[in-house]
Amino acid sequence: MFKTAKENLPALFRLIAENQELYLPVNTAGQVNFAAWTEDAEVALDVLKTVKSPKDAFFPQSENLYKCTKDGKSISIEPEALKDQNFVVFGMKACDLRGVEVLDRVFLSDPVDTFYKARRDHGTIVAMACHEPSESCFCKAFGVDCAEPAGDVSVWLTEDSLYWNPVTEKGQALTDAVSSLLENTDDCAVEAEKASIRNIVDKLPYSGLSLEGWNGDVLMEKFDSPLWEELYKPCLACGTCTFVCPTCQCYDIKDYDTGHGVQRYRCWDSCMYSDFTMMAHGNNRTSQMQRFRQRFMHKLVYFPANNDGMYSCVGCGRCVDKCPSSLNIVKVIKSFQKQEGEKA
Repeated sequence: MFKTAKENLPALFRLIAENQELYLPVNTAGQVNFAAWTEDAEVALDVLKTVKSPKDAFFPQSENLYKCTKDGKSISIEPEALKDQNFVVFGMKACDLRGVEVLDRVFLSDPVDTFYKARRDHGTIVAMACHEPSESCFCKAFGVDCAEPAGDVSVWLTEDSLYWNPVTEKGQALTDAVSSLLENTDDCAVEAEKASIRNIVDKLPYSGLSLEGWNGDVLMEKFDSPLWEELYKPCLACGTCTFVCPTCQCYDIKDYDTGHGVQRYRCWDSCMYSDFTMMAHGNNRTSQMQRFRQRFMHKLVYFPANNDGMYSCVGCGRCVDKCPSSLNIVKVIKSFQKQEGEKA
């Protein structure tokens, strides 16, 4: 276990960024999101949750795939270069780290997504414990311990110090690179911090959220429930929930005429949009109810059915904070609990 004084953080960031890119929470125009560190960046490590999750360090909101150019009758295709520079994502929380594990299940399964894999291979995650979780957090319900995030390096930020613990080979390499700013220490302060965090978590309103009745074995039971017809009605189909979510992985692939050829790129998309599943013959989800149901069935039934019981919700609470209709996964789970309780 190591530590460094909080006042040393700018020097720590500078040292990391000497040889690789560094991404961390940055306040820009009042909104905190992960962005590249610069000397004049307003770093906001004290912010509990960024607006968007940091998943786009590995799965960017938009990325080029290849470009095509035509010269007479000759057509050339130039694939976009894969990520080949090391980088560090500093300050990722335990829920967002679990989100990356979900994405790994999707993009590193056959056929492997080479763009995603290149970023995972070159990225080092410094995961930070949540000093003071908020009322919208419910990570504990999904088995996430926000007091002890297991990234390549685990860190805890207290009032005056940053405590640092390397976990993987990547983490040890980063630790060696910044060792001049670290000093050995015992873990007494960290253990006290963990206890304090867990004490807060236990008192949060959604920490006791029960997932009983949700798993990969209840597909038709949940799919055919008439409750969806009532739940979806306040949904505006704005897609906010999908864009702030750490695990949503839907994307579209589009072509752009540059005037000198065609650039193919992919960008995040949302299962909540009416044209997301549009195909030549039409759309296989013809109503907003069907699209609404798809989102939550995927999180709570389809994904665990195909991934050894792992849910694709991590309890970060961003959808609780951001949905303009207060219609989120907690409300869905509680509504089904209430219905099943009435049946009993």
